[in-house]
This record gives sequence, structure tokens and C-alpha cells, in this order.
Amino acid sequence: MNTMRKIFDKSSFLVPLVAIILGLICGALAMLAGGYDPWMAYTALVKKLFGSPYDIGEAIRAITPLIFTGISVAFAFRTGLFNIGADGQFLMGMTGATIIGVTLDLPWYIHAPLAIIVGGLFGGLWAALAGYLKAARGVNEVISSIMLNWIALFLSNYIVGTYLVMEGQQKSKPVHESALVSIKWLSESMGNARMHWGTLFAIIGVIVFYVILWRTKKGYELRAVGLNPNAALYAGMNVNRTIITSMFISGVFAGLGGVFEILGVFGYQTVMAASWGYGFDGIAVALLGGNTPIGVFLGAVLFGGLSYGSAGMSFGANVPPEIVRIVIGSIIFFVASHGLVKFFLKPFMARRSNKGKSEGGSAL
Repeated sequence: MNTMRKIFDKSSFLVPLVAIILGLICGALAMLAGGYDPWMAYTALVKKLFGSPYDIGEAIRAITPLIFTGISVAFAFRTGLFNIGADGQFLMGMTGATIIGVTLDLPWYIHAPLAIIVGGLFGGLWAALAGYLKAARGVNEVISSIMLNWIALFLSNYIVGTYLVMEGQQKSKPVHESALVSIKWLSESMGNARMHWGTLFAIIGVIVFYVILWRTKKGYELRAVGLNPNAALYAGMNVNRTIITSMFISGVFAGLGGVFEILGVFGYQTVMAASWGYGFDGIAVALLGGNTPIGVFLGAVLFGGLSYGSAGMSFGANVPPEIVRIVIGSIIFFVASHGLVKFFLKPFMARRSNKGKSEGGSAL
């Protein structure tokens, strides 16, 4: 109950809400400075998000990978680790799913689950490598994981380009239909939006994130090591193993995000010049959500919705998509600057407090 009270605490919602409003105001000011109409731009953004069943479906599709990478980064944060390598783990998850999806031909009830499991393990083991380097050699996980991002990009390109490539193309052979996890009936009902079971898995992932950290003995150990490794060691906990375990679980979440992009959205993997950046966006989502399960989910909805709706701002109001990044960046800035947001809230909170005291005094 105490945990739930913290999650649903009034200030935990008020500060991000005010930060979002301030971010939207900053975005409006940036649009005015550029000669654009903020009202028209925000109206076009909302229309793009909710204008048709197809847009709603595609917005959900854009939000799904951000939930995975958001809970990946937030999980590591909660255990005292900064997993900046979610991008590489996302790519390794894609690659693991592609290998199973392309090379094997199995019944759907075996093929799809196997591709999901292998892709998740690829992401988890990739993150566990950074955890091992920290636990065994004292290498800072920020340095190792960001280097592993680039290794993951070039390794996945090598695997796809050497063993899985379609002749004459810069992409892999298509994944067998038995491994795909798209929801055809739902896609058809939503104007052929790319709907897939990964969205349900992402929601389950939010629940699993909460259950592991706050409802299990292992979760208590993970949080204890994150708060104070020396005290955890004195209490008899295996700190090194806990660090590796934490990074592994974090990597599994990020890897699953990549899995469902392959099996649910595209059905193939390309040779990429650069990563899609979902892992780095996940850092922003985790920050927006205060590293809480509900917060990460809502942060992903906001971040993904703004990113998808930016197309509406571009075509409907001729606003460049960079303006949306200004809005998102402003929101993240204000969320990170709790003191600044509380400064804006202080006069209102003081007035409310004084009003409550005066009402209490008059009652007496």
C-alpha cells in the first residue's frame, strides 16, 4: 500500500503535469518566434493522433517500443544502474528474432514464442555483458553500454548482410509468417494500422516491472544493492550477481521492444546506417515517468503521441518536426528541474494551504 501511495501521490502527478504544460507553452513560444500558429499546430497534432482509426492504431504502434525501452531504463535506474545501452539491446533483440524468424520454419505455436524468447535473451545477454564488466572489472556501465550500442549496430548489420540478406537488397529475407505476431483482424478494423501482440506484452511488462521490484525477494535485493552496495554486501547479498541480474532483466525488456518491431511491424530487418534511437528515447520516457511503472507508461504515451503527431503539425500547419522536439525537450527539462516546477507551484500551494488553515480556524 505504501508503494501504491507513492505511485499515486498527488505531487507525483502534479509536477509532471505542470512540466507538460510549461513544455507546451515553451513550444508555443518557439512556434511564435518562427512565425507559426501554435493553436493551429497543436490542433493539427491532436487531429493526427485521433483523426481516424488508422492514426490511432499507428500512434499505439509508435508508443509500444517506447514502453519497452522506458521500463528497461527505469528498471536499471531503480537498481542503481544507468543503462544507456538499451539502444544496442533493442537492436540485438531485433537480430535474435530475425535469425529465428528467417532461418527456421516451424508451426506458429512454436515459431513465434521461440523467436520472442530468443530475441529477449539476445537483449538480456547483451546487457548482462555490461553488468559483468562492472561487477568483475569495475567498468562503469555508462561507458561499456554506450560502446556496446555501436558494436550491436555493426554486429547486427554484419549478421543480416552476410547470412540473412535478400539478394540484391539491403534487408533480410522476410520472416516466415508462422513467426509473425501481427493481429490481422484488429489491423483491418483500424484501417490496416500495424497492430500486433507486442502492445499487450508491453503492458504486461509494466506490471512485471512493478511485481519484480516491489513484490519479490529478488526485487528487494536489487533495490537494496542499488541504494547502498556496501550495506547490501554487509547484509549477505551477492552484489556482483545482483548487478548482472539487474542488467540482464533490463536488457530483456529492451530486447523485446526490438523483437516486436520485427515480428509485429516490418517482418524483416534492414542493414542500418544508424539505429532508430528507441533506446535513447527510453531514457527520456523513464525520466518523464519518474522511473515508476505507471509513470513510464504515461511518459511513453506522451512521448510517442507527440512524435507521431508531429507529422500532423508538419502537414497540417507547416510546422517543422524539430518544433516537436523542442516541446519534448522542454517537458523533459521541466520534469528534471523539480525545483523550478515547484517554484511555479509554490504560490498556488501556499494560497491553498492558507485557505485550508483559515477554513479550519473558522470552523473552530
